[in-house]
Amino acid sequence: MKSLIDHARTFSVQVAERHEEFRELAAGQKPQALFITCSDSRVIPSLITGARPGELFELRTAGNIVPRYDAERPSGEAATIEYALRVLGVRDIVVCGHSHCGAVGALVRGDDLSAVPAVRGWLNLGVPALPAARGLAHAVRHHAAAQLETLRGYPAVWERHAQGRLSLHAWYYEVDTGAISVHRPDLGGEFRPL
Repeated sequence: MKSLIDHARTFSVQVAERHEEFRELAAGQKPQALFITCSDSRVIPSLITGARPGELFELRTAGNIVPRYDAERPSGEAATIEYALRVLGVRDIVVCGHSHCGAVGALVRGDDLSAVPAVRGWLNLGVPALPAARGLAHAVRHHAAAQLETLRGYPAVWERHAQGRLSLHAWYYEVDTGAISVHRPDLGGEFRPL
């Protein structure tokens, strides 16, 4: 933690050196995409995409799960998605799964999650049946693509998508190589290099 605190203490010096850039950020944000990914500390959206401050609006959840839309029970995830689309005017949503995913791996292996009931409940809430036979990577890819279907159930998403003002993307990030592949519905749902 010490290195994180040390950096935070000196961050204002870096901001002062890039005053104009940060002054523009203070005036408002105009992100290019909503990037939905796992809470896993090894997955860093700005590192993966090269995004600078203000270019990505992020939603991070365990297992990059998008819960089903429920107007009667608002969630932080639903609020983030709605804000990104209706207020910020984001035109792209990326759901990014990753290799070595503990959440999807636990489901594929059938791990006993009784010691972490909130995790168990969250995973059961948002993860469809996963194809374990072809390995974890295939299951994670399948899961990321399935989250796009859940997104289509959000009013803000289906409205903008129907108007041709929103594109949905599923990505798979390999932690150990940095390689990214993208879901290709036009190729039978395969994932191909980005």
